Amino acid sequence: MSLKVGIVGLPNVGKSTLFTALTKKKVDCSNYPFCTIEPNVGIVEVPDERLVKLAEVSKSEKIIPAVIEFVDIAGLVKGASLGEGLGNKFLSNIRETDAIIEVVRCFENTDVHHVHGKIDPKNDIEIINLELIYADLATLDKRIQGLQRELKSGEKRELKIALTAAEKIKVALDAGKLANTVVLGEDEEKAIRDLHLLTMKQFLYVLNVDENQLKSGFKLDSVSENEQLAVSVKIEAELSELFDNEAREYLKDLGMSETGLNRLIKRSYELLNLGTFLTSGEQETRAWTIKKGAKAPQAAGVIHTDFEKGFIRVEIINWKDFVDLGEAGSREKGLLRVEGKDYIMQDGDVCHFRFAN
Repeated sequence: MSLKVGIVGLPNVGKSTLFTALTKKKVDCSNYPFCTIEPNVGIVEVPDERLVKLAEVSKSEKIIPAVIEFVDIAGLVKGASLGEGLGNKFLSNIRETDAIIEVVRCFENTDVHHVHGKIDPKNDIEIINLELIYADLATLDKRIQGLQRELKSGEKRELKIALTAAEKIKVALDAGKLANTVVLGEDEEKAIRDLHLLTMKQFLYVLNVDENQLKSGFKLDSVSENEQLAVSVKIEAELSELFDNEAREYLKDLGMSETGLNRLIKRSYELLNLGTFLTSGEQETRAWTIKKGAKAPQAAGVIHTDFEKGFIRVEIINWKDFVDLGEAGSREKGLLRVEGKDYIMQDGDVCHFRFAN
């Protein structure tokens, strides 16, 4: 499965600079509102040191890491749903993302204009979330009206489930709450999935801080701890321009063990409850993304749908054992396991799937 994340925020909060640092892809991020008009899309490798070690053992010709696709859209302002600024038409570009990163400016700098004239992270979050709520309400109202019309021609279980789910979410949105706060049944979730509601997605608030705030462990009380991540976008932009050895020295000087971007990518995986299994051979060593709790046939299906349909079994070696002993050595030591259809995949499983054609 591929992972797709949308980046939103007010103008001049560091969205496009963060995107540039993430993807090392140059975008226009000059210091004025609405500079980013067309969405910027970039593919980012998920850092995984296991791949290199496995590839050395297998003498792989190439390494293919897991990737995340980031989509950066134009900044939103208060009243975007009513046409202020550039409006909210660009939100359609992130409707089919898996999660939303909301960049929130927390640093003071008189040289960088704030579109609302003051630094107030809590208020900025409320403004952006309200605009997303308005966008979802417009989508939801259309669906509710359509379902009500369809139900007049006869009661159908699927339509009633969809209407119930939509009405539950509308109550929350009308109260200024995100759709992801609503508890839905499995059938209800399935019934409204095609709406791709923005506020139904998982949110990660990236707090754009200065160096001092970063070192002091800056946090926002208004956001739950597992949904926020403090990053100095300025530092990350500088790091992205350095050679690897220079970046390591810079990080050491800052007292950091890894970049904020790596922490951001890892947190995105945690937020979406994702894990990784691995395959390794002479042709390639590769990381594959799956939902935690996925069973072996589902994991096989990530490689190819035919693998899931014809799944027989999977041979598994823990990646550490594979690195220490290789495939043959792990087999000899009894560290290669054969698992069936009910096996729940574990992060770091090195797999060889057996399937019927």
